[in-house]
Amino acid sequence: MTGTADIIRKARHLGLGIPAFNVAHLPMTEPIIRAVRDQDSFALVEVSRIDWLKFGAQSPAAVMAEYRRHDDPRYVRLHLDHVPVVDEDQKRVDYRAVIEEAIALGYQSVMIDASRLSLEDNIRVTREIAGIAHRAQIPVEAELGAVLGHEAGPLPPYEELFKSGRGFTRPDEAVRFVKESGCDWLSVAIGNIHGAVGEATKDQKKVEAHLALDHLGKLAEVTGVPLVLHGGSGIRQADMLASMKRGIAKVNVGTEIRQAYEQALKAGGSVKDAQEATYACTASLIKDWFQLTGIRSRLMS
Repeated sequence: MTGTADIIRKARHLGLGIPAFNVAHLPMTEPIIRAVRDQDSFALVEVSRIDWLKFGAQSPAAVMAEYRRHDDPRYVRLHLDHVPVVDEDQKRVDYRAVIEEAIALGYQSVMIDASRLSLEDNIRVTREIAGIAHRAQIPVEAELGAVLGHEAGPLPPYEELFKSGRGFTRPDEAVRFVKESGCDWLSVAIGNIHGAVGEATKDQKKVEAHLALDHLGKLAEVTGVPLVLHGGSGIRQADMLASMKRGIAKVNVGTEIRQAYEQALKAGGSVKDAQEATYACTASLIKDWFQLTGIRSRLMS
């Protein structure tokens, strides 16, 4: 079986951004996988700590159990998303225990997010997790810069944030980070923002973000590794597609498919109805938004 690391490297070479769909609620797993298969595409199925603490994913073990019921390795792999060292509520997390559990369960790639620490501490923690992941022969994703959106309280106006470059990943730091941390993929901040997860804001439509594409090009050039775009829901399509040609090889999508599931339930539908809403949203994203129908054979060749 072609490894996840090889697939993401191939995607970068081909100028493709592989979608990574977050499972915020366990029943979303099956329709996500079905949509990817029906589009003859490829995607990562992923779960973050927020998904099991603040939504309905329950735990890494529960997601793995549900994933195994529907797994089709020709089309999908399972990824552990966002395990922070310091979370959005400024609490310390036992990140190593969470990641070691996921690796023992059989997750095929993992992410450590030490981006709220200093550069030196981010490098140190990422190097620690890279060693653990590489011994298990799986890739590790890290984050450098500040992809905002999960923090409590309102953000400043988006255009103000973008023009200021606040939190953008710095190329000089990225060179050092990749070299010293041993990460395989790097999540970067280039204008993208996470969907809000607070109770008062989780149902709101995301702001339409855009990307600093020239800045992205510099990051891709100096790092030489596949880059990751978090907060993929709501980004301008032209910027999204252009980013794939400039080094983005993985794109996280959470808010859009989560809201499709939750809105179907809220409208009085059954879990089955919510699953079908998730399927329709996922299939549309693959086909119309990312334009990735039929790419599987290109990645696997």
